Amino acid sequence: MRNAVIRSIGSYAPERILTNEYFDQLLGENVSTWLEKNLTIQERRWCRDNQSTADLCVEAAQRALKKAGLAATALDLIIVGTDTPEHISPSTASAVHYRLGATNAGALDVNVACSSFVVGLEMASRYIRSGNDYATILVIGAYAMSKYLNPKDKKTVTLFADGAGAAVVTAVEGGNRGFLGARHKVEGQYHGWMGIYAGGTQYPISPQALAKGDQYLQFVKKFPDNKNPETWTLMVRSLCQQLDIKPNDIAHYFMTQININSIHQTMDNLDVPRAKAHTIMDRYAYTGAACIPMAIDDAVQCGRLKENDLILMITSGGGLSFAAAVFRY
Repeated sequence: MRNAVIRSIGSYAPERILTNEYFDQLLGENVSTWLEKNLTIQERRWCRDNQSTADLCVEAAQRALKKAGLAATALDLIIVGTDTPEHISPSTASAVHYRLGATNAGALDVNVACSSFVVGLEMASRYIRSGNDYATILVIGAYAMSKYLNPKDKKTVTLFADGAGAAVVTAVEGGNRGFLGARHKVEGQYHGWMGIYAGGTQYPISPQALAKGDQYLQFVKKFPDNKNPETWTLMVRSLCQQLDIKPNDIAHYFMTQININSIHQTMDNLDVPRAKAHTIMDRYAYTGAACIPMAIDDAVQCGRLKENDLILMITSGGGLSFAAAVFRY
């Protein structure tokens, strides 16, 4: 049977490093202790002033293509998953398409907030499995949230960071590697609880919006503490039941890197060793749609993730949107 395999992964984080001590000085209080104790975060990367989401995408894409041994002209489609787009219109993918020289590919954006990469990966896999029109698809998760942070808001400015990760997904015939299954769930009643609310058709950018700070990312309400662990646990169990596997059969878990306690609680709920959840938030903080491919690339580079390992990706993002996918790598 025709299936979609992750042929290569590449990632990129901007060179600008901000330590916790930077925010101690910025905010005039000690935030380092809480960040390190509760979230494991020690530093993060932010874009330069002249660096944007498309820049991050291109860097990650070039690395993934090089590892795959492919030119951009081999691509049939580019999917960019982000909620920090290059522009409201046109798509970020169109800019990436041009800069890569992917002359034979289509290009589109996906915005499912921080779940965008996993949803894009599922879309690419189903495109490939559906017929012969698509054989090589580039999926990118990118985040330049530093552009939308209020420097006075310690709840957001210390947590969110920038980066990109890219996967080259290719068609294979036969074998047991590749895409196995996915789930996508939305709880739309939370759509107004966290986001960047100025700049769309409901709240156009205006002097009043700028004065209120609506152009910044903001937590409007506090989410229930157990929302991620409970939802992730249910989604993992559902996928495992569908695939007739057990949670412990999965070699590596790659989860939204926003709260280490949510990751640990989910692993405990599943009765799976915490060590199976690969994390990078200590070095990169929270990179939204980019965190999953960045973590996978890190696991490959440090020798933990190997071909034929069973992996599960699970994410949550504003909306609230949740996505999970299982691959044999």
